[in-house]
Amino acid sequence: MSGAVSAETCADNRLDIRGDFGAARFTVEIADDFAERAEGLMNRASLPASQGMLFVYEQPGQPSFWMKNTLIPLDMVFIDAEGVVRHVHPMAVPGDLTPISGGDGVLAVLEVRGGVAASIGIAPGAEVRHPAFDPTHAAWPCTP
Repeated sequence: MSGAVSAETCADNRLDIRGDFGAARFTVEIADDFAERAEGLMNRASLPASQGMLFVYEQPGQPSFWMKNTLIPLDMVFIDAEGVVRHVHPMAVPGDLTPISGGDGVLAVLEVRGGVAASIGIAPGAEVRHPAFDPTHAAWPCTP
């Protein structure tokens, strides 16, 4: 995570987020097909605070997650098509099979190490910058 987020162009492996807390940056892996989304962060023993996984869908919907074979607690940040955080599910319990949803209209979900979202202050209304969000509609578009 970085407190200083410059006006650099976007990159697939980088996600910026800003809100009342200031700004932060994560290095992300992208899960944008069925197999990648199904595997997610399963079987990983650790995840650095500055890293995460961005699940990207073809269109907005109501994706649901569970923690099967996940070894570490995760925060799930549900993001709409404009790149605005709609819901944050904190500290998902490793191994729990209870479905976790962020509601309707979700285009992407950022998973980070459990507790990171709260420590930064990520909350509904925060804005995300990443190439997955159409710059003509994004609240915080990527620069060309």
